[in-house]
Order: sequence, then C-alpha cells, then structure tokens
Amino acid sequence: MQFRFFSPVAGLLGLGLLLLSLASASAQLFETKAAQAFMIDAETGTVLFAKDADKPIPPASMAKLMTMEVVFNAIKSGRMTLDDTFVVSENAWRTGGAPSGTSTMFAKLKSAVSVGDLIQGVTVQAANDGCIVLAEGMAGSEANFAAQMTERARQLGLQKSTFVNATGLPADGQQTTVKELALLALHIWRDYPEFFRYYGQPEFTWNKITQKNRNPLLAMGIEADGFVAGTSEAAGFGIVGTVSHSGTRVIAAMSGLANDRERSEEARKLLDWGSRSFEKTEIFAKDEVVGEAAVFGGAKSGVALKAKGPVDIFLPIANRDKLTAKIVYDGPVSAPVEAGQPVGVLRVWIGDTLSQETPLFAAESVGVGTLPQRALDAAKELAVGWLR
Repeated sequence: MQFRFFSPVAGLLGLGLLLLSLASASAQLFETKAAQAFMIDAETGTVLFAKDADKPIPPASMAKLMTMEVVFNAIKSGRMTLDDTFVVSENAWRTGGAPSGTSTMFAKLKSAVSVGDLIQGVTVQAANDGCIVLAEGMAGSEANFAAQMTERARQLGLQKSTFVNATGLPADGQQTTVKELALLALHIWRDYPEFFRYYGQPEFTWNKITQKNRNPLLAMGIEADGFVAGTSEAAGFGIVGTVSHSGTRVIAAMSGLANDRERSEEARKLLDWGSRSFEKTEIFAKDEVVGEAAVFGGAKSGVALKAKGPVDIFLPIANRDKLTAKIVYDGPVSAPVEAGQPVGVLRVWIGDTLSQETPLFAAESVGVGTLPQRALDAAKELAVGWLR
C-alpha cells in the first residue's frame, strides 16, 4: 500500500507534496454527549462528524426508515400505488394499534386503509400499526417483510443493518448503526423527494384524531424537516434528523442519549454546527492532476492521477488547519498503465474524521519500459519494497 500525503490546505489547493503525520488531525472539532453519532453533508457526501459510528445498536423506531424505503421503492417501481388499500389485522391492531400503548395512528380493526394514509401515519406519527399493516399487506407477514428490509439494506450497501420486524420494537438480532441510518436517510432524501416531504409534515389526522409530528426537531425553529426519533432500553434515546440552512443540508444520526430533552438539545447543537460551520470548496478542478503514483517497469517512473470530475468538499470555516489528505493505492503500479485505469483513492480527513474518499484514475498512459529501466525498477523494489 502506497501513500502520498498533502499539507492541510495549501497542499490540497496547490498540490504541494509535503510529508505529514496525522498527529495534527487527532482531535474532533465538536463534542457531543451522544454515545454514537454520524453527520454528512447531503450534497457532496462529505462526512462532517463521526463518533463510534459503526457500533451496532438496536434501531428502535429509527428502523422505520428502512420500512419506508421498501414501501417507497415499491411505489417508485410501479408494484404498488398510494391508492392501494390494506386491511388492519388483529395482529396489527393489538401489536401496534390502540391496545398496544405504543406510537399509533389509531387505525380501526378490520378497516381498509390506503397506502398514502399509512405512509403519513408512519412518517408523521411513527405509527406501529401503520408499519405492520404495510408489512402484512405487501409481504403476507411482518417476518417476510423484515427479511425484505434486510435484503434491501444489503442492496443499498448497508452491511450491518439487520431487521426482524417493521416497527423497530425490541427483537433479538435486530440492529443497525448510526452511520448506516444517516446514509439511509440520505438515500431517501435523494431518491424519493416526493415522499421525503411527508417527514416534515407538522401533523396528521386519522380516525378523527390529530397528532403532531413525533420528531422533536421540527418545533425547534432550526429549519429541520425530517426524519425520526427512537428510544430503546438497550441503546437509550436516538434520532435521525436533517436541516437545510442557506442552501446547505446536513443529515445526522445519534444514539445513546440519556433522555428526550438531552436528545433534542444534542441533535439541535450538532445539526446547527454542521449547517453553519462548513463551506463548500472545490479542492481540485475537473481534469486537474491530483498527484502521482509510482510505476514499476514503465517508460516513466510515475503516472499522474485525477478524479472523474471536480473534487468538492465541505471544509470547516474556522479550523482549516485540521484538514489533511493522502493518496492511497496498491503499488507500485505495474506497467503498462492505460489512461482512465483505476489506481487508488484520495482520502481527506477533517480532524480525526475520514471525511471523503474519491476514486482516482490514471491521467495518462505509461508504456512498458526498456530492459535497463525494468531491471533498475526490480533492483529498487528488491531493496526498499519490504519497507512498505
């Protein structure tokens, strides 16, 4: 594995190849009481904050994001419509309806409810009965639907999320991570804008009962418009939230908070900091050379690298000295090298958070070198290759 390091700011913008340690990037730029947290910029995918983000946790009601993704995907693909109706079974009514004492849209037993109303019940009121009615109507049983949730999670690249039910109610083997929850929320915002709007709906009336949106962020005046809060005995209080401020949208997921007041306050602070403390910066223009990778046995000793397009990142306004970057590739790269060939990635850190990874490609072709050039490269590799 080969590395090429850049200086914090001038190296990224001016291509100065200055060897650095990552010691200067060893501190977080933000502190939170959450045990786990993860925040990204929605436009560029830049990771703005991460704290124990890959630790498996019970999802609680935040599992409903995956429930809704399966539903939204079915509608978008034409397998279901908003006007389709499903019947409220006794299981749905008892487990998630009025008798359950949990979050519910108070759907009547044996009544037929449209998919459109069920979606609003789940996105606005976190309705457990709505989740179960959708699961049973779409897959025959909640267990079958949960298997579809897990399968869909894998298709989306969520490798740790496993679902046992559609509600997020406690169940052995059910888990996710705050990183995967935030990435799932980003996917919903990007791919289903026509359904994302439901998450910001302030209230919903069903069965003559009006309930306010259960997301505490919506009433805090911070330009929040999604997504869902959840609580479990094992993981404490958690939330997936998003705000849009002055053209910047950030999405965050948190877990491990002590109570609902702490959850609301810590989420507000993180989202407010994320939406106000960064600015979008183009660190490399389209077709600009990012750096160079060593070549073995080639007509040249190195090959220039570039990304497929411009490289944009959200940078901290007040802490640009916390920015570091490096090019990582398996090498040296064996000749011949074709222009456009994938070679490595550009990794950028903000503080001790790996913020962004951008694939890099050969900007030119490098042919096979002469016999003396290849012999010299072989001698160099024999002498220093073991040091990598």
